[in-house]
Amino acid sequence: MGMSEIFANFQRGLIAAGHRLRGSAMAFFAILPLIAGLAPTPAAAQGLPLIRDTEIEDLLNDYARPIFKAAGLGSGRVAVRIVNNENFNAFVVDGRSVYIHTGALMQAQTPNEVIGVLAHEAGHIAGGHMAALRARIAQDQTRALIAQILGIGLMVAGGVAGGDSGRDLGGAGQSVLSGGNEVIMRGLTAERRSQESAADQAGLSYLNGTAQSGKGMLTTFERFAGQELFSDQNRDPFARTHPVATDRLARLRKLVEGSPYYAATDPPALQLRHDMMRAKLSGYIENPQTVMNRYPSTDQSAPARYARTVARFRMVGSGGLDGALAQADQLIKSDPQNPYFYEVKADFLQKSGRFQESIPLLRKALQLRGGDAPLIAVQLAQGMIQSKQPQYIDEAISILRKAITREGENAMAYNMLGQAYYDKGLIPQAELARAQGLFYFGALKQAQEFARRAQAALKPGSPEWVKADDILNYKPQT
Repeated sequence: MGMSEIFANFQRGLIAAGHRLRGSAMAFFAILPLIAGLAPTPAAAQGLPLIRDTEIEDLLNDYARPIFKAAGLGSGRVAVRIVNNENFNAFVVDGRSVYIHTGALMQAQTPNEVIGVLAHEAGHIAGGHMAALRARIAQDQTRALIAQILGIGLMVAGGVAGGDSGRDLGGAGQSVLSGGNEVIMRGLTAERRSQESAADQAGLSYLNGTAQSGKGMLTTFERFAGQELFSDQNRDPFARTHPVATDRLARLRKLVEGSPYYAATDPPALQLRHDMMRAKLSGYIENPQTVMNRYPSTDQSAPARYARTVARFRMVGSGGLDGALAQADQLIKSDPQNPYFYEVKADFLQKSGRFQESIPLLRKALQLRGGDAPLIAVQLAQGMIQSKQPQYIDEAISILRKAITREGENAMAYNMLGQAYYDKGLIPQAELARAQGLFYFGALKQAQEFARRAQAALKPGSPEWVKADDILNYKPQT
């Protein structure tokens, strides 16, 4: 979806709001306007501030698809998820997702640098490294040892062990506790280094298999090699979680330079998409004045104009919206086949409460994307619902159902569907949709509350009743 300000505490606010939702159905739908534009996703139990955006996800998927295929990970098996964090980092916690920070995307100068990082992380997944690490850790169940492991970065972002115990220990990674079994710790450290080296070699084999250079991977690890001299407390998270020993870097450099694809470069069109992604992230995430300094008015490239357009909208003062809309119109005029320019302009309008004006823009964006863009579809449905025009409700419901078919865990789609059902007076269906939305946001207690209310009014044994029952009987893994 078109980006908006990042609601870092969105999930906490959602859960807090859930405690107040014991009255009328109107009460809980009052929080729905918060879900316009780009917003954090629940990240299940990980507690990570994930964001979503169609343009950026399309690009990352294009980067990852050939790499994952070369790694034997299959089509659609592994997702690339975006973490809103300024540090350069990427990591895996299971075999289903690669997490990459916005900081990594913004600092990477070329597509090949990001592709190299994805190839390395794919090597961890294909090698089953996280499962091996968990098995090793399971040999000693003491919290002190787990805290030490967290402290040296073997578990990224806290809580990756899963369940409440992982969340309880999430803060332990701030420091390495003294004591513990040094023999076990040395073994774990050695195993981690072995895994990093194996991921390097696997990642390079995937790059060679797709006729791509390993320069980007080498550039990334060379960038952080010097940080081995600093403490874990001061090092960038990427350096902490991907320790770069001198001998490892030497082996990596030799393998990269010996590749027949060492001199391969990124296609200009791909480089442009990469630059546009970086500009969009800068516009939405960084301070507007920082954006203006990074992309001065003397720079008339498409990425610079893109960044300044978004920053203009976010600037405080009169004329911000009108100026941003005018600049968005210039972007559209320069490239009328770019769906994301229409989407961004629609995002400005929705953030300003002008929902009905966003509808034709989002229709155009969706049409240019061939109709297959669930996030844009949800944003279109939101514009229809929030416009308060009854003629749009049935269409919005149809759009949201299709989006859910495409993305079964899209919490925002369920939330908007609940609003649409409520507007039609279908209260049980509204409460079920709301329960599903809360469930995928990770707010299980509140989801079960709404599922209970929905089930009481639904026909026993019906598909909807069963969906509510599934939520009521769900037990988190421990």
